[in-house]
Amino acid sequence: MTLGALIEAVLLGLLEGLTEFIPVSSTAHLLLAGHFLGFRSPGRTFEVLIQLGSILAVVVLYFAKLWRVALALPTDPAARRFAIGIVIAFLPAAIIGATFHGFIKSVLFETPALICTTLIIGGVILFFIDRMQIAPKYSDAMQFPPMVALKIGLFQTLALIPGMSRSGSTIVGALLLGCERRAAAEFSFFLAMPTMLGAFVYDLFKNRALLSFDDGLLILLGFVAAFCAAILVVRSLLDFVSRNGFAVFALWRIVVGGLGLAGLYLVG
Repeated sequence: MTLGALIEAVLLGLLEGLTEFIPVSSTAHLLLAGHFLGFRSPGRTFEVLIQLGSILAVVVLYFAKLWRVALALPTDPAARRFAIGIVIAFLPAAIIGATFHGFIKSVLFETPALICTTLIIGGVILFFIDRMQIAPKYSDAMQFPPMVALKIGLFQTLALIPGMSRSGSTIVGALLLGCERRAAAEFSFFLAMPTMLGAFVYDLFKNRALLSFDDGLLILLGFVAAFCAAILVVRSLLDFVSRNGFAVFALWRIVVGGLGLAGLYLVG
């Protein structure tokens, strides 16, 4: 293992943590950066497994609130409704992702032009929806009705296409369903935990034969970098989107997608 590979693992981990919870597609950024850096992991396990660092960041920052919900489950209907909402929102992506796992990893993850195109398309959609001024009906992410949670979960399945963005898909869905911006972003945080943990466990199991000690060191470095970067993002994102909305992320997606297509055309 070279020093260059270790540095690339840290840089990709930072990129994962910085982009996981904003609607710009961390997977797209990791795959495109890895493509142009020449960084490859067996079965693309590195890109999936370092997401656990980002999950841990949310768990740490929301631990007190999640612990209160867990303690209240036996006696509080609101706590049970929140937990049920997260579970039913998680199921569509879990079922479809497991069913088409091979195609997603072997075809979609290996098509940089598609990733750049979906970045641009998703950016255009996010930009226009952010400007639609939809009157919010739901302002608390922990009180979304189960049917709203399910519909957000159906939107999340779009993120199985690299470049569409898990957080972007769930946020767009929540905004269209009348959720306030801050609540939409916070529900995306909560939904990320079972979704990303499920992807982590499933991918680890599917690719267990491909992992080695060297892979473990790279993943550990990426994990720590992703955790540190995600802590900073999660702490500041809700206040930012409450004040400024999502237009800056939409433009970011369009620029990155355009630069990626240009790079593919010039470099290959």
